[in-house]
Amino acid sequence: QVQLVESGGGLVQAGASLRLSCVASGRTSSTYAMGWFRQAPGKEREFVAAISWSGKNIYYTDSVKGRFTISRDNAKNTVYLQMDSLKPEDTAVYSCAARNTYSSNTVYRRSDEYAYWGQGTQVTVSS
Repeated sequence: QVQLVESGGGLVQAGASLRLSCVASGRTSSTYAMGWFRQAPGKEREFVAAISWSGKNIYYTDSVKGRFTISRDNAKNTVYLQMDSLKPEDTAVYSCAARNTYSSNTVYRRSDEYAYWGQGTQVTVSS
């Protein structure tokens, strides 16, 4: 089992930045890929970004490319989501997800590919 705890959300104005963190604990000795998803009120959860265990492969949804950066520090069992130039449409609950993987370079973009989820952190961007 892997437990995930997110932090770093908040209320900011459009154009501001936030950095989300997700710390994994539990059975973190194995390799695992991670991702960030978000869910806005009244909408389905959507993929935001994903990173392979090695960190070599990264994927973003089109709406955040050039504004968001995902990274990880395996020594700290932590994945980050740096969010710059935030827009009101980025408002959502952001959740991190993890899954064990035999491939250190594979990224996963579907929510049903992930086994472990955090509780989420609220990000609100005012116009």
